[in-house]
Amino acid sequence: MANDGYVIGIDMGTGSARAGVFDARGRQVGFGTAAWTTAYPQPGWAEQDPHEWWRQTVAAVRAAVADSSVDPAEVRAVSMDATSCTVVCLDGEDEVVRPAILWMDVRSVEEAEEVHATGDPALRLCGQGPVSAEWGLPKALWVKKNEPEAFARTATICDETDWLVHRLTGRWTMSVSHAAGKYFYDEEYGGWPVSLYRRLDALDILERYPTRITQVGDVVGPLLPDVAREFGLPEGVAVVEGGIDAYMGAIGLGVAAPGRLALITGSSHVITGQLAEPVYTKGLWGSYTNATVPGYYTIDGGQVSTGVLVEWFLKNLAGASRAEAAQTGENIYDILTREAGRVPIGCDGLLSLDHFQGNRAPHFDGRSRGMFWGLTLHHTEAHMFRAILEGICFGTEAIFEAMRAQGVPVEEIIVSGGATKNRLWLQMHADVSNVPLILTDVTEGPALGSAMVAAVGAGWYEDIPAASLAMTKVSDVIQPDPQAHEEYMFNYQAYKDSYESMKDLMARVTDHYSS
Repeated sequence: MANDGYVIGIDMGTGSARAGVFDARGRQVGFGTAAWTTAYPQPGWAEQDPHEWWRQTVAAVRAAVADSSVDPAEVRAVSMDATSCTVVCLDGEDEVVRPAILWMDVRSVEEAEEVHATGDPALRLCGQGPVSAEWGLPKALWVKKNEPEAFARTATICDETDWLVHRLTGRWTMSVSHAAGKYFYDEEYGGWPVSLYRRLDALDILERYPTRITQVGDVVGPLLPDVAREFGLPEGVAVVEGGIDAYMGAIGLGVAAPGRLALITGSSHVITGQLAEPVYTKGLWGSYTNATVPGYYTIDGGQVSTGVLVEWFLKNLAGASRAEAAQTGENIYDILTREAGRVPIGCDGLLSLDHFQGNRAPHFDGRSRGMFWGLTLHHTEAHMFRAILEGICFGTEAIFEAMRAQGVPVEEIIVSGGATKNRLWLQMHADVSNVPLILTDVTEGPALGSAMVAAVGAGWYEDIPAASLAMTKVSDVIQPDPQAHEEYMFNYQAYKDSYESMKDLMARVTDHYSS
């Protein structure tokens, strides 16, 4: 292993670009971030502007290099990750045709049902359940059906990572991470499921995908000269193929081989791990061939609205805490966390369903919506805030439950992301699921994971598992409280029953307001 120089990992999350400069041992020596905006034109819709992505990515990389005090000439490679199923349409000149349709956008419920109705064998990747409206193919179908002029102008349909790789190198590729994870590509079954696309009259969508499928860790090419100048980096820096943010985050947590699970927290939660043999089962996505680490199968479950739901509450409903923060100067999030810690387990009978943008796993229900119930005049905004945190933890446990049912070990859970900054929330997760949570010294798992992939592309490590093992260090372990676990189980069952009792009514109301 060479130990000269540095690599950069770029993490394009839901709300911002985050870039980290790392050495060969995984030590973060510089970090930069720059936020962008999300538009919500209609209920269930979410869009972003790729031009803003680019401006903020440049800003984040330049900030990271400046923060590191590293000589830019010492940077050897760059890799990246991005949100998955974030669909970008570009014309023949590679100009953006319409705003990118963000991963959390669930407008394509009908198209997802059309995909499911084909009964194609490729649907084994959908967990023997409904196809998610989050996935890339339903969204591309939606554009074709509802915006025919935009579709006619579209020469390339890609995901966010693929768009960034093209901006960096001028070369069109499609990461197998995205192709396998969200567009039904499977190298073990011949690659693209042409029969599925034909049944949907969507061969014209398939032909718009980039034709070169690349493995995570492949060197795509050098930075374009003008991009190198924008980033403040030398020409010749290698651009290494990355993938889905949560999957690269798993690598950054040391989950690059079977036996562990990664819990990636942020705007959403993703639970993912690697399997030696594929599992196709109800309630979970996958198994995706080579989607994270070549030679393994990635299994995936997740929640759409977690950190973004917390932000929504702080912005729209936390009036008393906002007033206190304005008066005292204390952070509103800290105030609510402190007050929620004083509310007993179960929130005095108040429950929250975290399906504010639908449910990803284990129900794959784009029509489900968020809910509070059990409200009384006794309850305060601290009760509501705690109910949100508890509801998110219940949603995570429902995914763990589906994994346990298939023999997937749920014993070593490595955590990263925003929730790691909230000890109360972490303890809730540990207590609800009755498992220890392991934290690493770099909380920005996706950026570090992308840096590990860059390190492989730079030739520092033989493969991704070797890089992941060498560049990850445990910093803390949150142990569960068995008594608290027992207390949570009553409301956990009520949480599950809430969805079953309300799903048909929620579907009718969602359809009414979507028509």
